[in-house]
Amino acid sequence: MYSEKVMDHFQNPRNVGEIEDASGTGTVGNAKCGDIMRIYLDIDEDQIIRDVRFKTFGCGAAVATSSMATELVKGKSVQEAMQVTNKAVMEALDGLPPVKVHCSLLAEEAIHAALWDYAQKNHIQIEGLKPPKSDISEGEEEEEY
Repeated sequence: MYSEKVMDHFQNPRNVGEIEDASGTGTVGNAKCGDIMRIYLDIDEDQIIRDVRFKTFGCGAAVATSSMATELVKGKSVQEAMQVTNKAVMEALDGLPPVKVHCSLLAEEAIHAALWDYAQKNHIQIEGLKPPKSDISEGEEEEEY
């Protein structure tokens, strides 16, 4: 069963769409379930995320986690956005069924992929940021939820 927050973010997703000339764009997917998530970031000169948008192809939980992830990083610094984990997304949504936990991981990876793109475009390093995975099902077995 899904929480009221999951249902709300699925039925009324926040920040849907694209950002033209985005500061950073990240696309990740999960080959096992077919979900694909793309996050667009507009980051100002002080490294604050001014705007964030998403496009997701996937189940209701994928849409809800995308929506919540955008809410969690909007207005935050790049370094604060790095702290948004799949656990934080799940907690903000009042939990997810165990079979949908991978959707929150997709949201975390999409944010990190967009930050990676931003860092590459601006020739900067963001502490703790690793190269993104294009498919989060790679090594998923070792992931701890």
